[in-house]
Order: sequence, then structure tokens, then C-alpha cells
Amino acid sequence: MARRRRRKALPKDPVRAEVHAFSHEGRGIASVDGKTVFIDNALLGEDVSFIYTEKRGKFDEGVAEEIHVASENRVTPPCIHADICGGCSLQHMSNPAQITHKQSVLVEQLKHFGQYDLENDDYELVEPMQAEVLGYRRKARLGVKFVPKKGGALVGFREKRSSFLATIDSCEVLDPRVGQLITPLKNMISELDTNNKTAQLEVAMGDDQVALVVRHLEPLSEKDHGMWVEFGKKHGLYIYLQPKGPKTVHKIYGPEEKDWLSYKLDDYGVELLFHPMDFTQVNASINQQMVKRAIDWLEPSKDDRILDLFCGLGNFTIPLATQVQNVVGVEGSEEMVERGGMNAKHNNLDNVKFYATDLQADFTQEDWAQEGFNKVLIDPPRSGALDVVQNIARFNPERIVYVSCNPATLARDSGELKERGYKLVKAGVMDMFPHTAHTESIALFQKV
Repeated sequence: MARRRRRKALPKDPVRAEVHAFSHEGRGIASVDGKTVFIDNALLGEDVSFIYTEKRGKFDEGVAEEIHVASENRVTPPCIHADICGGCSLQHMSNPAQITHKQSVLVEQLKHFGQYDLENDDYELVEPMQAEVLGYRRKARLGVKFVPKKGGALVGFREKRSSFLATIDSCEVLDPRVGQLITPLKNMISELDTNNKTAQLEVAMGDDQVALVVRHLEPLSEKDHGMWVEFGKKHGLYIYLQPKGPKTVHKIYGPEEKDWLSYKLDDYGVELLFHPMDFTQVNASINQQMVKRAIDWLEPSKDDRILDLFCGLGNFTIPLATQVQNVVGVEGSEEMVERGGMNAKHNNLDNVKFYATDLQADFTQEDWAQEGFNKVLIDPPRSGALDVVQNIARFNPERIVYVSCNPATLARDSGELKERGYKLVKAGVMDMFPHTAHTESIALFQKV
């Protein structure tokens, strides 16, 4: 039987240190007695006193409690819960500084993994995409926990550096349609018969609709069912229940004639329908900009055949179809392929088709791939698209637009594309998640 590792005792007194660097995930870096310490709530150049939160073999961790010399980039967090709530990590940093940091992460990763050096003019760093920094978040998973000692139900995100739910009354980054309902939700859940059997709330918002998916661990009583329906009526929400797995999600309140949430992409005159459990971008304003930039960079013409990989429900595929001869969207999920087809029909488009394919395998021999494509868009998960870029060169596309939620895998894949005869032309960040260290980016590659 393996022996449990004994946690090292932590010093109780604060330690003073100067922050000489800033990590990619948004923590100050200091050196104490020759050992690296990553410090939450500390910015580059600051003189802080911190307390240890973890001692490890190669590095330690801590959190700044007192700022003796503050960075010019330090600001008062816009949310009163910023110090405890783990939903955001950079509210103490000005938004311009956040953007600069995210750009530096992208540039460093492209240099390290892709061997693209901005200082040598290897590519163009474009202006960052920015929008609202508060009230922007349309998708979230909120934890729920009934804690009588804390007055009843808690609803929200986890505490920083903890598995416990933070005690909050509102959320400034959530779209106000839900962000300002935290307290009413807490009060209502506290009164349920199943108050200690409600595990989480999935939040999904369209342009005009808001849905809550209630994950409950025991069947609801008639009283509880009625309370959720009344809550939906009072606050204008669609209410769904999830008694078990994702396939058990079902609506109990909302217009019968409207089975879907939706959002519009105004530049292309299209509307995308989606289910509350579908993946959609959390930031609608950035998504509008992102879709337009991606399509502009592809320079579509009526003669183009464009391939959209990891297409989801058609966020890029559907607007692309309004611009070119043919578009093919490919996704690993059969359900998302069905959703894409539904969105094509909803927008009266007959020049777009969707297919379900394992994109980690060689897809170049699939029937849909035989006619070839002259341009490609890739929007992979955090793990990137290594298998895809190794296969995609067989199509010999003239342009590739790569949308990324992880600059490290984008940079790695850019190196693979370089080996296959593609050059990085331009890249930039998108502030999809303000007040967090999460960096989204977009890049254009051209055949040399």
C-alpha cells in the first residue's frame, strides 16, 4: 500500500518578497532563499508580503496579503467577491495590462514552440479583439451546495485555491440576466425539499433567451417542481431538469413553440440555434468579431470550397456558406452534426454539409474529402490539432485560419505547418475571458 505524502508544514508568518516576473497563468514570481515562489494577487514589479499556501519540491506557492509597493497596473477589483471567488484571477490587474500580458504569452509561445520571432518580423501581431469586460459571460457551470452554517444554499464558483464554493451574492462577469440572480437563486434553493440534493446549475444564454439546467441528485417533489417553474416565470428563464446524465436533460418551463436558444451573427444575416448543453462561445461580442476576422482572413470568393474542422453547431460554417460556393463542416460528435444541419436548414442554405469524423485519424480518404478544399478553418479544443495539421497538407490549401483556446498548442501546430510549407502571416489575441489568464488567439497561415 502506497504511503500518503505528508504535507509540509507551512510558515505562519508573512514573508516579504519582490516580484521579478509574471507567469503565464497570471501569478507573480519571486525568489525566497533561492527557491521560486508563485504568488497569487501579486503583479510584476511589486513589493509584497505573502503567506505560503503550498510547499513543493521545486517551487512553492503563496498569496499576497499586503502590497508595500504597488504596480501601476494594479486596480481595485470591480467585484466585491474578487478576493475569494475563483471565477476570476486577474481582477486586480487593469484590463489594458491583461491584454498586454496575453499578447506576450502568445508571442513567447510562438517563438518557443513555432520558431516564429516577432522581433525579426516573422509575422504581424494584429490589434487584439476587445469588448465588454463585465457582464459578458453567457455560459457557465455554477456549483450549488446547501450549507446551513452559512445561512442556506450557496450558488457560484469555487473559492480560490479551494474545492469549497465561494459565498457570493452576485457575479459581475456573468451576463446580468443571471449574474444578478445569485441571491434569489440561493434563497429559492434553500426552500426546496431537495435543497441538499441540488448539485449544479448549467447556465446558457442566447440573444433573447436564458436557460438554467438544474442537476438534481434525487427526484423532485411536486412542490420543488412547482417552485422551479415559478422561478422561471418570475425571472423570464427557461428551466430544464437533469436527473442523471446529459441525455436526461428536459425542459419543464419555457415557450412550447421555442425549443432552442439562439444567437445572431449580424454581419452575415444568420441565426444559430442551440440547446443549453451545446458548446457555444461564452462572449457574444467577441464571437461576432472573431467570426468576421476569421472569414475576412480566408478572403472568401464564390469559387471557394472551404473546410471547417471542429465545426460544432456551425458557428463559422453557416456564415461562411453565405460567402462561398461550398462549405463542409466536420465534427466528432454526431449530435453536433445534426445541429449543424438544422442550422443550415434554418438559414435556408443548401451549399453546406456536415459530417461526423474522427479528426485524430487520417480523414483525407473520407468521401466528403475527395473533392478537395482550397481553404481551411480550424477551431480545435485545448489539446490542439496536431493530427489534423499533419493530414491537412494533403489538401494543399492556400490559406489556413487557426482559432485557438491554447496558445501553446497553436504554437506547436504552427511549427508543424511550417514544416509542411506554410508560413504564419499574422496572429492576435481575443479577450474572450476578461479578468482571467485564459488566452484565446487567431492565426493566419499561407502556403509558401
